[in-house]
Amino acid sequence: MHNRLQSCCIYFAAMLAATTASSVLAQAAADPPGRNIADMKFAEVPGMPTCARASVQSGDPSKGASILLAKMAAGCVFPWHWHTPNENLMMINGSGLVEMKGGKAFTLKPGGFAQMPSKHAHQVSCPKGCTLYVNSDAAFDMHYVDTDGKDISPAEALKKVHETPAAAPK
Repeated sequence: MHNRLQSCCIYFAAMLAATTASSVLAQAAADPPGRNIADMKFAEVPGMPTCARASVQSGDPSKGASILLAKMAAGCVFPWHWHTPNENLMMINGSGLVEMKGGKAFTLKPGGFAQMPSKHAHQVSCPKGCTLYVNSDAAFDMHYVDTDGKDISPAEALKKVHETPAAAPK
């Protein structure tokens, strides 16, 4: 009797798993595998320059790894800052200047890739505007620093950035 009950439980669990898996696969197959820029919703990100907007493509930036698509207007600057996660940038269009403390400035062009290690101060600017993917391997945060590398508030960092909200990309 015990073996029969155990066999029934195993059979039921297997059927439940198969049904659940096929339901999940059917649901995943119903969703498109991606989206085009025209279909993405962009918004300002609190504590970041208003000349930039972002659209979450994957994950939840407040909780873990994520991929964002960012649009930066002409002249937009993300002043010196660092992140807890590693950050990877992939340029789609336009070009950007990527500067890291202690390193040479690098012009990131369409199709280009840049990597900023965790807690390494850097700044990014797009003189003529740009669109780029931002991939973080953990919850995204932003720590602004002054020229000496000391932490400063977002308000203090952003007041040094001469930007106009009207220049923000759509």
